[in-house]
Amino acid sequence: MRTRPLLLSLLVTTLAAGGLTATASTAEAATVVQVSTAAQLKSALTTVGPGDTIRLADGTYTGNFKTTAAGTSSSRITLTGSSKAVLTTTGGGYGLYLNGASYWTVQGITLTGGQKGIMMDTAVGVTIDSVTVHGLDMEGVHFRRSSKDGVVKNSRIYDTGRDGRGMGEGVYVGTAGDLSDNSDRVQILNNTIGPGVGGENVDVKEGTTGTQIIGNTFDGSGLTGAHYDDSWVDVKGNDALVENNTGTHTSNTGYETHTQQPGWGCGTVFRSNTSDLSDDPGALQLAFNITNYQADSCPTTVYASNTVTGGKGLTNIAVTP
Repeated sequence: MRTRPLLLSLLVTTLAAGGLTATASTAEAATVVQVSTAAQLKSALTTVGPGDTIRLADGTYTGNFKTTAAGTSSSRITLTGSSKAVLTTTGGGYGLYLNGASYWTVQGITLTGGQKGIMMDTAVGVTIDSVTVHGLDMEGVHFRRSSKDGVVKNSRIYDTGRDGRGMGEGVYVGTAGDLSDNSDRVQILNNTIGPGVGGENVDVKEGTTGTQIIGNTFDGSGLTGAHYDDSWVDVKGNDALVENNTGTHTSNTGYETHTQQPGWGCGTVFRSNTSDLSDDPGALQLAFNITNYQADSCPTTVYASNTVTGGKGLTNIAVTP
């Protein structure tokens, strides 16, 4: 059901040569679209505009859902529902595809099935809040094609990468080998990622800058080892901040940095992270494996506020007090 009440407002009152003139116009309030079927959801995704809200009733919505509608920084579009509002995909593809759909908030719902959970292409300022994503062949949440200033927070991501190819990252930022994908300043905050994540819990690709990974709980018990996925977090972008995270059950290391393209994988700061490597079966067993450290040209900072239990040590570079 769609509701759009009209509000009358007096916009301009002027004193003209012939007397007092009043100009009135109408302003439209934001729409709230109540949705209870997959067909209604698909329709709403094509018709919403800035300020509108799609509210999902509890239930199962089967299909691939996508939108190109965009909000604005001051008038966002919201898709919301409880965790019992479940978008499920049975034939592959993306559960929710925000294609150029900037300034959306996706809140509360569950996504399962298909290839990827939530995909963003050229979608600026998207916020994903308190969602559940699981049961996927590949990644849970993917910021791609310069989807800048995105946020995924307070969410649960698990059971991804079911195809076993090591492409099941929990959160994936950027595109491997594509320096034109500047999905910059993505924030990954206070999520629970794992178990059963078939790639890194978080993978930050070259070409991206300023990723913040803060306050998350990682469980790497699903790591397959394919494509070198043997850590909770792998940073190949620049100037990332990794802070106040907790990790358990990895297959080799906790956090890694790599230079996949010249000039990238540099400037990461690791601070106040807690690593448990007690059951780590790997060869390195380091909390922080910095593969590309160059003090002048490619620095990485590992602070002494990071801690590790078990394993063979905190890091392979000097620790900053």
